Amino acid sequence: MAVQLNHTIVHATDKKVSAEFLAGLLGLEVQPQFGPFLPVTAANDVTLDFADAGDRGVTPQHYAFLVSEEEFDAIFARVKDAGLTYYADPHRQRPGEINHNDGGRGVYWADPDDHMMEIITRPYGSGS
Repeated sequence: MAVQLNHTIVHATDKKVSAEFLAGLLGLEVQPQFGPFLPVTAANDVTLDFADAGDRGVTPQHYAFLVSEEEFDAIFARVKDAGLTYYADPHRQRPGEINHNDGGRGVYWADPDDHMMEIITRPYGSGS
């Protein structure tokens, strides 16, 4: 069996708020709670398990999603409709722009706990 990412835990100040935020923008559904986790599952069956951070606090992370051109348009429209500041880069140096890396499109935005979310239409390094 090939090694595959199955799930990752996303710590949040409020797991319900964060899971619903991401699922809503990506056009996904929040799954029923499983133990302490509130899962959001991507099309490739990788699950982001949102968990309340509690006293640990939240250390912002980065999560990137490969999407089709049509999905990019829909998600990007929801990002703009939500009034979110978006960026062409993860360092937030190019606000209000998208990138065209590797001949595709990409954009970043922060979630309620400052995790940087990214959508791309071409994998990095795939060329133009």
